[in-house]
Amino acid sequence: MASPDAETLGEKPETPFHDLDHYLALPRVAGLALSPDGRRLVTTVATLNAKGTEYGTALWELDPAGQKQARRITRSAKGETGAVFAASGELYFSSARPDPETPDADPVKALWVLPADGGEARVVLTRAGGVSALLAAKDTGALFVSAAVLSGSTDEDDDEERRTARKDNKVAAILHSGYPVRYWDADLGPVQPRLFAVEPGEESAPGRPTTVDAAPPLTLRNLSPDAGAGLRDAESVVSPDGKTIYSSFSKPLARANSRSVLVAIDVARGTRTVLLDTEGMSYFPGPVSPDNRTLVVLSESDTTPESAPQVRLHLLDVSSPASAADSAAAALTPLAHGWDRWPSPAAWLPDGSALLVTADEDGASPVFRISVSGDAAGGPVTRLTADTAAYTDVVVAPDGSSAYALRSSYEFPPEAVRIDLAGGDTVRLPAPAERPQYQGSLERVETTAADGTRVPAYLALPDGASAGSPAPLLLWIHGGPLGSWNAWTWRWNPWLLVARGYAVLLPDPALSTGYGRHHIQRGWGAWGKAPFTDLMAITDTVVQRPDIDETRTAAMGGSFGGYMANWVAGHTDRFKAIVTHASLWALDQFGPTTDDAQYWLREMTAQMALENSPHLHVEDISTPMLVIHGDKDYRVPIGEGLRLWYELLSRSQLAADENGETEHRFLYFPDENHWILQPQHAKVWYGVVEHFLARNLLDKDLPVPAELGL
Repeated sequence: MASPDAETLGEKPETPFHDLDHYLALPRVAGLALSPDGRRLVTTVATLNAKGTEYGTALWELDPAGQKQARRITRSAKGETGAVFAASGELYFSSARPDPETPDADPVKALWVLPADGGEARVVLTRAGGVSALLAAKDTGALFVSAAVLSGSTDEDDDEERRTARKDNKVAAILHSGYPVRYWDADLGPVQPRLFAVEPGEESAPGRPTTVDAAPPLTLRNLSPDAGAGLRDAESVVSPDGKTIYSSFSKPLARANSRSVLVAIDVARGTRTVLLDTEGMSYFPGPVSPDNRTLVVLSESDTTPESAPQVRLHLLDVSSPASAADSAAAALTPLAHGWDRWPSPAAWLPDGSALLVTADEDGASPVFRISVSGDAAGGPVTRLTADTAAYTDVVVAPDGSSAYALRSSYEFPPEAVRIDLAGGDTVRLPAPAERPQYQGSLERVETTAADGTRVPAYLALPDGASAGSPAPLLLWIHGGPLGSWNAWTWRWNPWLLVARGYAVLLPDPALSTGYGRHHIQRGWGAWGKAPFTDLMAITDTVVQRPDIDETRTAAMGGSFGGYMANWVAGHTDRFKAIVTHASLWALDQFGPTTDDAQYWLREMTAQMALENSPHLHVEDISTPMLVIHGDKDYRVPIGEGLRLWYELLSRSQLAADENGETEHRFLYFPDENHWILQPQHAKVWYGVVEHFLARNLLDKDLPVPAELGL
């Protein structure tokens, strides 16, 4: 961190990564929306408020041609999100900022619109429960929103009355009759999501004089009044003609289980038809073809203790009236099933000849093109982007010559780019902020596991690391576990520690995506085996380098990475410090208490969970551990962190002494969840981690963050 003298004098640090305040203030880009004519590209930019306690969001317009500078088009304290272009070119978004025409109304997330030809944004629809996701039909003016209603409400007026009664009577209780009851950090219920069509309403005052800019009122038509909890966490798409919404739909099963079926909602009639419903399989909709005839479908098989999930793409002919679910499943056309990757469908080419997808691929997540003409079952699959970056939010220009996406890597945060669909060349568009500069270098390294499997990793090195001045090493273990170190992360950013002189190792062991199903299956149901030995193998290889100090190493991880940090602590004493964040500790306890127990309990048998549970090895832990947990974490409940902390102090080799003192530490966040989202807490998180590492690796007693008040 910058010295106090430098901060007092107002000097800038060497890079934003040398000072946490500067790092947290870096603008953060997310999401892309492209106008139907391809002339306007909009993204959302989050910036830190003056107090450093909250990020505010605004919409920015980028130049698809790459000639003009980015410009901000919205501005409010409450921020704006969810930008969607209508076919007319109007830009819709949601915001809780005050309506200038009703300034005394309670703030609620309303639907706003920016005219296509510019001008002030205005509220077009508001309701007591607010609105969330927006959908727009590409070829028509049809607009749809997802919004929450109290499950017992009969209509919008009744919903508002029920909400008011709960609020006035300070009732927070929720009565459940099904599972789940929590999700990540949210208590589910008493509201449930519904899909609404946004339609013209009746004039409120017939005959009243109006001005030429008066807009007709809008109203909502509930397309899913009987959906129950089926649309919770649903993925929905709308056909280009606006006639049909396709959505995943949660189907409750026996023994608190469920799976996602695929449904079609007829917009005109408001009816819902099940298209795909297969035992042991969940279905999710991808984009609809430009001619409205073909739906991309993503399927995911249920896991079992012996088998990892299979994720595959299909095409479904939706041009004829909906048929029975069993016949529709039989009509699914496989798409690139011979490709050993987990694709995420992004967009069709305008002529319907191919589909663009992204997929993890050996430390990157490129854009691929899959041909859907001819032999759809075989592909072919062509990689478009050649760089080692991760692409998201892919949208295609109407002429089909180019696409736009957000691109990031460990060298830069998300930025908007234009992709030439003929050759795959990418061009960075003028952005709201420049790339943050860092000091250090990034290398791709690898080793070979005992079974002959390649284990790859990224290694971030500080400037000056050499044989004469080797750097201490931090092993960072990713979460998931089905994931990969391949994209920029604000929460686990290696350059902050590289700026302090550490080398950071980011491996993809067994269970990581982007290397084929075999790499996942190697660690399936055996978390403490191949994933652990892979991590130790790549660490063994890296510490042999002359620029790495093998006598000063630490391990860190969050979620599954935290689980693995706990497992590492109980199975080796090679590290001088271990940081475990939001970590699984006692798998028999974790399984039934996580927010998604149904998934977990399919993944391991009770015996497998016991064999892989870190808590059984607490007596072997001789390494100082920093335990970090948020109380609002429902995915890995706080009970894991509390039990880990108690058992470290009572049973590990570094248990509390006769004076109650210990080398272990517990950083607890009462109002954070699985992630540390509030910027002032992120500053504390990084500050405590740096203090703990310096104390145990460098024999330095750096102060803890002053914000802790210690």
